[in-house]
Amino acid sequence: MPDLDSSETPGNGSGLAVGFDLDLTLADTRAGIGAVYAALAAETGVPIDTAQVVARIGPPLEEELAYWFPAGEVPVMAARYRTIYADIAVPATVAMPGAVAALEAVRARGGRIIVVSGKNQADTERTVRHLGLEVDEVVGGLFGADKGVALRAHGARAYIGDHTGDVDAARAASAVAVAVATGSFDSAALTAYGADVVLPDLLPFPGWLGEFAA
Repeated sequence: MPDLDSSETPGNGSGLAVGFDLDLTLADTRAGIGAVYAALAAETGVPIDTAQVVARIGPPLEEELAYWFPAGEVPVMAARYRTIYADIAVPATVAMPGAVAALEAVRARGGRIIVVSGKNQADTERTVRHLGLEVDEVVGGLFGADKGVALRAHGARAYIGDHTGDVDAARAASAVAVAVATGSFDSAALTAYGADVVLPDLLPFPGWLGEFAA
């Protein structure tokens, strides 16, 4: 487990700072993302298995689009996806179970909350605002170890996410990797990948945080 001596915590200010992933960690975006891909399929005539799409939520948009469109069409499809996302996906997004309580637990301990997501900046901000999540910083457009730069800059001592890429993010930031088995990886897979802590979902998070921040 990384050294969490607060006197050496990077970033602005001091004290507890916790990072959270967005999709399938704080936000249940499955219905919305599936609806956007269904709209792309209807517009282009390309069959898209939205169940497969939803099962792979996490990596960058372009990676998923490459399963369905030729490489040369991916940039255009990505632009179209982002154009329609706000109107289709954001209204269909709901908070994951325990998300609000998890953030409140951080806040109750005087902590700062940083959301770092692979979703583009504008839609990350829209989603956080739509759900009414009270956070201190929102950073979009980063995946895997690249998230570590933002987490380190804001002094995150732990990062909570549902994907193995989120474990990489925590490692890159020298933070504790807290995995929730609410996405495409189950508890066994997240444990095998090397997460420091594995929770079934966010519901037990306040209890874990109480011990971590003591």
